[in-house]
Amino acid sequence: MSAFGTRGRGHLDGPVVVLGTGLLGASIGLGLRGRGVPVFLFDPSPTNQAVAVDIGAGRPLGELDEEPQLVVVAAPPDVTADVVQKALADYPSAVVVDIASVKATIQAQLRERGVDLARYVGTHPMAGREKSGPVAARGELFTSMPWVLCPSEETSDAAIQAARSLAGDLGGIVSQFTADEHDEAVALVSHLPQIMSSLLASRLQGTPLHALSLAGNGLRDTTRIAASDPTLWVQILGGNAEKVVSILHGVREDLNRLIGTLEEPLAPGARLDLAQLISEGNAGQARIPGKHGGPPQAYSWLTILVDDKPGQIAHLLTEIGEIGVNLEDLRLDHSSGQNVGMVELSVLPSKHDLLVEALTDRGWRVLQ
Repeated sequence: MSAFGTRGRGHLDGPVVVLGTGLLGASIGLGLRGRGVPVFLFDPSPTNQAVAVDIGAGRPLGELDEEPQLVVVAAPPDVTADVVQKALADYPSAVVVDIASVKATIQAQLRERGVDLARYVGTHPMAGREKSGPVAARGELFTSMPWVLCPSEETSDAAIQAARSLAGDLGGIVSQFTADEHDEAVALVSHLPQIMSSLLASRLQGTPLHALSLAGNGLRDTTRIAASDPTLWVQILGGNAEKVVSILHGVREDLNRLIGTLEEPLAPGARLDLAQLISEGNAGQARIPGKHGGPPQAYSWLTILVDDKPGQIAHLLTEIGEIGVNLEDLRLDHSSGQNVGMVELSVLPSKHDLLVEALTDRGWRVLQ
């Protein structure tokens, strides 16, 4: 597999056909139209298609009067192989790509059916929003986001270049994996977090509200993606079940280990085992790429109390800019029962004391 960071070279001329006008399909249409590429849209839902046309993502497919250069299949994972197969037959000169979030199952289904894969490239743009449908589409959705290409052994160089151009034209950061490599990677970095978030959030059902009032950013952060679409995730997890199960076996071993330790927390070695478990989490978290995809870096955090009034956060950020300190990250939290908010900021350690002193001098309430 190739490393992240390789941008697509070359540009699409079009026409491009987009089959499926949900969030991703409509966003692809908007992004390409913004570059002057002619786009034609089809969706099984006339309403979705009409909305996508109305927002400027493309023209109805019925108006296409020439062979497209590229067909983008933006269909649900459980029907992607069917739509790809039909597109390859309907457009015998076009390259066909899909953007489903699982790859090996779709590729295997097409191969089992005897489909010629020379003009097909499986791809996966790692982008999305908390909203769905064409009304949530954004032409810049893929800017600086990973976009994985998963060509088969049969895929032609021309097809790979067309897929690379699609991702590059939309601002994606292109990488190339095999289908199995992709599915194994997303099982860990995407599918497992969804499962763990959903399992944790399910424990909150029936919890008294006075208990939930104690929740802070930790619970909000770890359950945010539990609000995802169940129908979509049934398809994703079903399509990548083998890879996900393999990881879950390891999680089960860790849980059994933790349960066994906590059942006898005063037993010899119990505290060491708990410390090792947390330390293993520290080590894994430290491997997550840092800012701009670079190596992880330790930052210093500070918290500023702000009044719950319009313009306070904007004023704080303006003053930080005047001080000349660059922010690496920002989080917001609320103080339960008080009309104040807490702005958590991370900066380079060398800038921490400077920022604390400067903000304090300007009258801000800084907590460290």
